[in-house]
Amino acid sequence: MSLHGVLPIALTPFTDGGDVDFGGIDALAEHYLASGADGLTVLGIMGEAHKLTDAERSAVASRYQAVTEGEAPLIVGCSAPATRVAVERAREAEGLGAAAVMVAPPNNLKNLDLVFGHYREVAEAVSVPVVVQDEPVNTGVVMPAAFISRVMNEVENCRYIKLEEAPTTIKISALINGIEDADKRAGIFGGLGGMYFYEELARGAAGVMTGFAYPEVLVQVYRLFSDGREAEAREHFFRYLPLIRFEAQLGVGGVGIRKEVFRMRRIIGSSRVRSPAPPLDAETLRELEDLVEYLGLTEGEEG
Repeated sequence: MSLHGVLPIALTPFTDGGDVDFGGIDALAEHYLASGADGLTVLGIMGEAHKLTDAERSAVASRYQAVTEGEAPLIVGCSAPATRVAVERAREAEGLGAAAVMVAPPNNLKNLDLVFGHYREVAEAVSVPVVVQDEPVNTGVVMPAAFISRVMNEVENCRYIKLEEAPTTIKISALINGIEDADKRAGIFGGLGGMYFYEELARGAAGVMTGFAYPEVLVQVYRLFSDGREAEAREHFFRYLPLIRFEAQLGVGGVGIRKEVFRMRRIIGSSRVRSPAPPLDAETLRELEDLVEYLGLTEGEEG
């Protein structure tokens, strides 16, 4: 199996009271798949994995796996501040039936030799592939393309990359030049909310992992591009880029904006984000509704 295409970073929905909404997980998983997603990624930053208890992490991953099993591959986030914890999470995810595990460097670990050792230990502990998550904004760890290429070249089971450092486009080209294995060169995924998805595909990316609340838009871009219809793919992408840009307001609650969109689409019942989290002000909500209407997106259907 080879991961490719649009692999949404799945949300973890909560009730208004703050509990995990398992019915909401079912609805989200079914919606992602119905939108044409090629797989799902759970327990990422967009899934508020850092705000879940260990028991909740297992329960959320298990519930998503139950819905997606046999339909699409599930990638499970297993990042942790300690290598031993990341190994245990990766082994648990493999036991649940995950197709791959996604691992970011331990937060604020500046010694890249230690980061390399972290990836090697996790990768050797499981038989499923490891997705190297390049996420400097949240981890505080900058991994240059040359270092990621080293990880990919020297650690056999590190087979995929998810990029979050802008500009992703330049880094994709550097990785393609630096990675020796052709299969691994074909395993680079963009991120950043889909902000540069068309350009990432043009640079050779295998797809995108992001939480954009209209995954069917990205699926259409990917399908058009894969069919050799680049001009149509670019036109479709640019049409919806204003909403992708609007969602990227992480400082005012990017997770909250996406949850609000899914609530507006009647897929989940609450846009609750676990604290600490900045609330969405009334003007941001008004701007969101206005933009959705302007783009002709209502109740999950493209206009």
